[in-house]
Amino acid sequence: MLALKGPIDARHWRTGLLHRFCVAVALIALSALTTACDVVPGMAPKAAMSFAANTDAPQSSEIKLEAGDKIRVTVFGEDKLSGDFQVNTAGYLSMPLAGSVKVSGMTGPELERALEQKFKGPYLRNPRVTVEVLTFRPFYMLGEVKSPGEFPFRTGLNVLSAMAIAGGGTYRASTSKVYIQRSGSAAMQEYAQSPDVKIMPGDLVRVPERYF
Repeated sequence: MLALKGPIDARHWRTGLLHRFCVAVALIALSALTTACDVVPGMAPKAAMSFAANTDAPQSSEIKLEAGDKIRVTVFGEDKLSGDFQVNTAGYLSMPLAGSVKVSGMTGPELERALEQKFKGPYLRNPRVTVEVLTFRPFYMLGEVKSPGEFPFRTGLNVLSAMAIAGGGTYRASTSKVYIQRSGSAAMQEYAQSPDVKIMPGDLVRVPERYF
């Protein structure tokens, strides 16, 4: 019996070594497979799969002024020329010394440059003007929302946040699309209910009824 112990122990040792080798190979193969899944061509690694922040929302300085917008004009050193003004229904701004200025379609920085040119002359040799938008014209929510109506505009609005301001959709509301009539347009266009769809001042947004 003692003579058999050596061969039996050697066989057990070889079996254990083979088992450990197979486990190591399996672990290496699994690690390679996991890595391959993480870097499939055309797909970002898991660490980079988080959604990027939505940064394409227009800033107030990029939104074009239209009738109904209220702005603050500051002419440095000239308190009598500075003040709060509203763009009239024709798209014009009436200011002391500058007279009637068409501002419809201009951004804030563009209006600043236009007013500096208007003020420049014998009275003001080197005018410096800043324009601050106090309030943009409102936007409107219609259709299958709980609280349709007129709402103050604020920068960064998208279709989903606009619907939330109007109380959200009714139980009949579509969950995939809306119709938007942009300010200055006579037609409504279909858009997806997506945070990528921006709401602009003066927009008319209609949430349609969904089909069951």
